[in-house]
Amino acid sequence: MSIARGTVEANFDGLVGPTHNYAGLAMGNVASAKNAEQPSDPRGAVLQGLAKMKALADLGMAQGVLPPQERPHIPSLKRLGFSGRDADVLRKAHSEAPALLAAMASASSMWTANAATVSPSMDCADGRVHFTPANLATHLHRAIEPETTARALRAIFTDDKRFVHHEALPATPQMGDEGAANHTRLCSDYGAPGLELFVYGAAGDDSPRPQKYPARQTLAASEAVARLHQLDPSRRYFAQQKPEVIDQGVFHNDVIAVGNREVLLYHEQAFTDKKAIQDWVRRCLRGSSVSAREPVLLEIKDSEVPVEDAVHSYLFNSQLICPPDGSMWIVAAHECEERPRVWAAIQRLVEDPANPIAGVKVFDLRQSMRNGGGPACLRLRVVLAEAERAAVNPKIWMNDALYTRLTAWANKYYRDRLVLADLADPTLLDESRGALDELTQILGLGSLYDFQR
Repeated sequence: MSIARGTVEANFDGLVGPTHNYAGLAMGNVASAKNAEQPSDPRGAVLQGLAKMKALADLGMAQGVLPPQERPHIPSLKRLGFSGRDADVLRKAHSEAPALLAAMASASSMWTANAATVSPSMDCADGRVHFTPANLATHLHRAIEPETTARALRAIFTDDKRFVHHEALPATPQMGDEGAANHTRLCSDYGAPGLELFVYGAAGDDSPRPQKYPARQTLAASEAVARLHQLDPSRRYFAQQKPEVIDQGVFHNDVIAVGNREVLLYHEQAFTDKKAIQDWVRRCLRGSSVSAREPVLLEIKDSEVPVEDAVHSYLFNSQLICPPDGSMWIVAAHECEERPRVWAAIQRLVEDPANPIAGVKVFDLRQSMRNGGGPACLRLRVVLAEAERAAVNPKIWMNDALYTRLTAWANKYYRDRLVLADLADPTLLDESRGALDELTQILGLGSLYDFQR
């Protein structure tokens, strides 16, 4: 087993779109439902996200930027029967079906953990990085994302000798796929072959399933992605998330567990068979003759942090990151500080010499958190060997110059207050298109959006 030297795990964060609003569209997402119809601050939201990206880039992390999607999405509204000029389409949709307008104006693509599932070249039989856009079939406002997501990924990872882009899986109930929010990779070193853990909510008609909220990820979808990515069957695992915690608001696995390098941090109630996962990780990660690190399985007991606290703080939706010095840090939302049991659990992890977590970095992401997305929701992880990183579109990497330019761009185009009635305003559509048109030039993405094509 060989290690690809110079390999990094890059974070690609989604820029919050100009129509960021609180429509409460995501069934099973407690924060989204709680804050429905409240005024939002799109400008504040995008600046909060940019501040996190800049801070991680300053730590030496490979930090990329993924673009938002065109919203309100006029082509989708026309497919749903609203005709005329763009202003007419918005007016009719707002009058006749405001819920559809809200769905077609959602800025949900900001949560790029749902953009795709990514497997690095050292895990795939053909030695290339594989991308499969998530079909997000459970919710209408997200099911319209995959086509533009695929375009964006192709515009960033363009070299077909190094990158493979699959189509999204068929958008059926049997093939519900929510991307990397239900997938994590463990390894002894980023450049070594890793273990890929896929977590699903339902396996079939007879399998245990949640009763209150939908099981968004299916076993069939996870298995299909693993086949497409040409993963070694001995180094992939399919685990079921507990249906009971889905009904408590754990709509994705990344709300109840997070992994990074050799560490898997998870809640006691995360999986239906946690012992099988523990045994697999310990057996397979230790099986590497080059492994410099033993697997570290960190379980948070329900008595320490109840599921309710985990959901409201997004403790497990924190990021685990490794700067170039090899240390490991938790990237958490401010809400973790505000819940004493959650903050005490984080401090215990940081102070425990038996695990590699050295500290915690806290960020204000309240605009995203109020809509149900924490630090890990905002990023897609892509492991890249040195030559693969060099093949990535260079304009998307966060640095001082890009941060300054994107901050000015956001201040130029984004509103600081948005209510649902504003979604019917043709001026908002014009502002959004102007912002996206300029953004594609800043990031070198070409004609990405429908209105540009």
